[in-house]
Amino acid sequence: MKKTAITRNSISDNGKQEATRLRWDDARVFLAIARSGSLSGAAASLGNGLATVSRRIERLEAALGLALFSRHQNGYRLTDDGAALLERAEALEQAAEAFAEGSAAQTEIAGRVRLATAETLANHLIIPALPELTDHYPDLSLEVVTDVQTVNLHRRDADLAIRMVKPQRGNVTIRRLGTLGYGLYASRGYMGRRMPRHEDARFDSDPLVGWCETYGHLPAAQWVERMLRGRAPVLTTTTLSAQVSATVAGVGLAVLPHFIARQNDLVCLQGDLGIDQGIWLAIHADLAQSRRVRVVAEFFASLIRESRERLETHAFTRTDFGS
Repeated sequence: MKKTAITRNSISDNGKQEATRLRWDDARVFLAIARSGSLSGAAASLGNGLATVSRRIERLEAALGLALFSRHQNGYRLTDDGAALLERAEALEQAAEAFAEGSAAQTEIAGRVRLATAETLANHLIIPALPELTDHYPDLSLEVVTDVQTVNLHRRDADLAIRMVKPQRGNVTIRRLGTLGYGLYASRGYMGRRMPRHEDARFDSDPLVGWCETYGHLPAAQWVERMLRGRAPVLTTTTLSAQVSATVAGVGLAVLPHFIARQNDLVCLQGDLGIDQGIWLAIHADLAQSRRVRVVAEFFASLIRESRERLETHAFTRTDFGS
């Protein structure tokens, strides 16, 4: 297919030549559609109407003389030309953000920061600490994304991430913040019922709470599978919160992070399972000097450093419980 030459000029219906200017705001629309895959998603993220978003992307395509997206029933997809311009548009976005930050007062931290993290850390550590951050920086807005399997820092799905898996590639800076420790836990009520029946410490006949097959790759799921030795788990779930609820209710034993077990007054039956995970901070390299991103990164880095003992060490043990 023959490509139309890139031009900055067009001929109006009355024959007069008028300038078709490239506008940064139109590049923002291009990025929003590329990230959301739809006009409606882009409109929502930009706070514009559908008609405005549609008009502006058409204006940008006309100014460039290129089709940036192919339209489908289920959304918008980048063409080869659009994909080739994505990195340049992101560079424009970063330059604009840096300019805005540089022109602001040194004490001002404002704008949105997108953080990708695990639901475990989000619900039990990060979100409970947010008032301290937002009280100090009232103009800062944080977006927490817990569906980390779909998040790509290089694609700018998020500005930074706190994960239990070390990123192996991408244009990111990486720092290890600490360790998330796991143990085998039960409720005190369950232990009260168990003690007269079980003298062994191998838990060969104890009911175990496991993960559904979709999550079989998780270290905790694999540990439970080895422990079951072919037995069926008493319950399988797709969320950690459900496993915590089941353990608190006395359904059976579960592999849980130490700090969450401690919050729920659970008894640690085995404190070192060999499946502890590192906690990693990853920041998109081009945003490493962004003041608002640095503020958020350092706040949570300090939070995790200060929480190391409860993140890494087990909660109440069987000797604490008493048999």
